[in-house]
Amino acid sequence: MSGDTDLIKLYSQRILALAADMPHAERLTAPQVTARKRSPLCGSTVTVDLDLQDGRIVAFGQDVKACALGQASAAVLGRQVIGLSRSEVARARDQLHAMLKSGGPVPEPPFEDLEVLLPARDYKNRHASILLAFDATLAACDEALAAA
Repeated sequence: MSGDTDLIKLYSQRILALAADMPHAERLTAPQVTARKRSPLCGSTVTVDLDLQDGRIVAFGQDVKACALGQASAAVLGRQVIGLSRSEVARARDQLHAMLKSGGPVPEPPFEDLEVLLPARDYKNRHASILLAFDATLAACDEALAAA
């Protein structure tokens, strides 16, 4: 396979469609907490604003400056994040990490759409960007829980 064919496969139509239709793509006006994560390898950044109530995410906003893979991952997260607890987000992040790094299975529902990122397993330099939205969300949850 040529490098161009590999890139076409990696940036599939599904990935590009997810990246173009990212839920909660605006910052919150007055968030309870904000967390920003950056991938030193590629420079991608994700800033997450959220509000927690009774240990669950009740408001969420994200500003994603990443490749289409990072955007697609953030889009899947954004579709599912409202109502989740920190532990549910952490489980999805850990399953995504295992899928990318060690050949683990696709994350469990409600994150099964992360299956679209299976081709990225071979592109280790993109893994950090794919995980950024989850990492930023977990950092924001940690901050909110520590302040509670």
